[in-house]
Amino acid sequence: MKISTKGRYGLRAMLDLAMHAESHVSIAAIAERQDVSANYLEQVFASLRKGGLVKSIKGAQGGYVLADKPASISVGMILRVLEGDLAVVADYNTLTDNQMEYCLKNAVWDKMNASINQVADSITLEDLINQYNQLNSNLSLMAYI
Repeated sequence: MKISTKGRYGLRAMLDLAMHAESHVSIAAIAERQDVSANYLEQVFASLRKGGLVKSIKGAQGGYVLADKPASISVGMILRVLEGDLAVVADYNTLTDNQMEYCLKNAVWDKMNASINQVADSITLEDLINQYNQLNSNLSLMAYI
């Protein structure tokens, strides 16, 4: 499985939005901070809105807000909206008479899929905010040494 640019930029944009959640945030502001095309982010946010992860606010001072608290939005939720199923092998849920194929499905693909989903679902935007803030404070301390 390989996460596309849409998934990577979308995750960055969602983290940026969560970190600036005190009010609605414009696509232009996120695009500038993340050095990503605003047009590209419009497409990403359209998917995120349809997936129920963000809400749009219309008007001249409009923008986006998270649809829920950062603690309630997982990396897995975001990636599934933007990437689809987080499976290492697509369409591998069908039963087969081929014993070798069935063995690989049970011993490899199902376990890998479960691990990927467990990790992606265990990390929330709040976890990422906390880790980012911790990394930033550690870098600030190092600047004074």
